[in-house]
Amino acid sequence: MIRFGIVGTSWITEEFIRCAKLYPEFKMSAVYSRTLEKADEFANKVGAEHIFTDLEAMAKSDLIDAVYIASPNSLHAEQSLLFMEHQKHVLCEKPASANVEELKKMIQTAKANKVAFMEAMKSILQPGMQAIKANLNKVGKVRRYFGNYCQYSSRYDAYKAGKYNNTFNPAFANGALMDLGIYCIYPMVYLFGKPESILASTVKLSSGVDGETALICRYKDMDAVIMFSKITASALPSEIQGEAGTLTFSIINEISKVNIYYHDNNKKVEAVEFDPMRDYMYFEAKEFMEMIKEKRIESAENSFELALAVREIMDEVRRQIGLSFPNDIVD
Repeated sequence: MIRFGIVGTSWITEEFIRCAKLYPEFKMSAVYSRTLEKADEFANKVGAEHIFTDLEAMAKSDLIDAVYIASPNSLHAEQSLLFMEHQKHVLCEKPASANVEELKKMIQTAKANKVAFMEAMKSILQPGMQAIKANLNKVGKVRRYFGNYCQYSSRYDAYKAGKYNNTFNPAFANGALMDLGIYCIYPMVYLFGKPESILASTVKLSSGVDGETALICRYKDMDAVIMFSKITASALPSEIQGEAGTLTFSIINEISKVNIYYHDNNKKVEAVEFDPMRDYMYFEAKEFMEMIKEKRIESAENSFELALAVREIMDEVRRQIGLSFPNDIVD
């Protein structure tokens, strides 16, 4: 069994645990929260035997082998480093770091301590993304990638009413880019590599974070158009446009449907077949636990190289739109 500790008690943590329990060797062992009451409540809910209110004590404990971290973005690097320095394997919710320098340090620490480390970018490991990769050749020469994730935040109305929250607070390394844009950038880099140039445009909120941002990314013989927002919504699918056809996929973070529309009128629309398993976080949990079992510190698909390339793009976007976080200050 692989004994897991959990840092973070939000709905995403509950969903991760639900999906991870589908893997036979997952064991829910310990929960951390700043308060004893919250830790005890959440542990009872998810079936954890142990609770901690001291993060270092949890990291030093021999009650866990690995940890899933889903705390505020600004704490991801610091907490991940603590656990890896105590030889615990770390699966860190996206974005795993606020900037590329933090991520480099996390990767170095994983290597130095010979522990598994992965950014929990669930979409890369899902069957839908693997189906896109396997069928990409059918659209011919690719000329454009269009990545779209615009979702009106459930907390935006409260923000507009003057009730500031973590969702729109730069102190927590938040905003549209960090929360949603990363889902659009990851597939672009995974399928096509890093672009040669990036041009970013944004609508910034008074709190200092981006409410919505758009990117144009140039490659040698194609481009990528990306848009993401927490203050508007979109019903458009994402697309990969080729000279022979266009591949579309819905809901970029949880791909449930992939179609290919061919330019040749003699061909019908092709619905790409794959197992649309709804337990979307299962695949990242499975990959991470197999990394541990096989003594791999890095995922072949969701690799360090991929994570670093994505973070370099995000840092450049932040530079262009003037978005900074306290984490960017290096001692």
